[in-house]
Amino acid sequence: MPSHAGTPPVDATQVDETPADAMIEARDLSRVYRRPRTSLTRPGAVVHALREVSLTVRRGERYGIVGESGSGKSTLLRLLCGLDQPTSGTIRFDGREITGLPERRLRFLRENLQIVFQDPMSSLDPRMRVRDLVAEPLVALGLPAGDRVAELLEAVGLPATAADRYPHQFSGGQRQRIAIARALAPRPKVLVADEPVSALDVSVRGQILNLLADLVDELGLTLVFVSHDLSVVRHVCETVAVMSAGQIVEAGPVDDVWAAPAHPYTRELLEAVPTLEGLL
Repeated sequence: MPSHAGTPPVDATQVDETPADAMIEARDLSRVYRRPRTSLTRPGAVVHALREVSLTVRRGERYGIVGESGSGKSTLLRLLCGLDQPTSGTIRFDGREITGLPERRLRFLRENLQIVFQDPMSSLDPRMRVRDLVAEPLVALGLPAGDRVAELLEAVGLPATAADRYPHQFSGGQRQRIAIARALAPRPKVLVADEPVSALDVSVRGQILNLLADLVDELGLTLVFVSHDLSVVRHVCETVAVMSAGQIVEAGPVDDVWAAPAHPYTRELLEAVPTLEGLL
């Protein structure tokens, strides 16, 4: 797909001041990388992964970030989760500045923001039993486990006997349920889902998406959902930001963006959504 890099991005902030219910606020985020040097006389090329990205995720909102590979969504996600630092710009989490903070001062973020990754098999230690995997964030944060593991397994639809088994003994969908249980263990305020169904069979994607939606509602979570598939984002999110070439090119209520996309890149994403036409 063409990048549409020359098309100005939308103003995704939508407001001039931070709303009172803002959970995550990013302002003018840029991230510049330098490629390794390939010449003794020339520095490595500069790569602009993000270009002045701004967004606000409100408390309790389901916020989707969508774009193809290389659009900048993974870089943005790392910044929002405190796993990398922006070259410029600021990030606030629940009213607290996290930009530039060292890891030792990010405990409040680690307690209140948890991530579900794309491939559960690569994010779950194959040598650990499920009970230890789910309890791992609690142990890392020095929090008591108690009956929390059994509660979480029940919440994600797994039997109590799953606690004594290993990840390889489960299907892909079941492993993702374990990953979700682990992310929920410290009772976070924000759940970040990074392409959580792209590695799963089509037959179980809907189940995992429905589970995420139900848990977000039941626990009153804020959800940040990252995907390359706008139809998946539409299934679980109420707001969407479309990224291309390191910028947010369109943002708004997901149903409005789906029904009347304003940017050509968004229209291309919609045209790429698979349909049943020609298959029946």
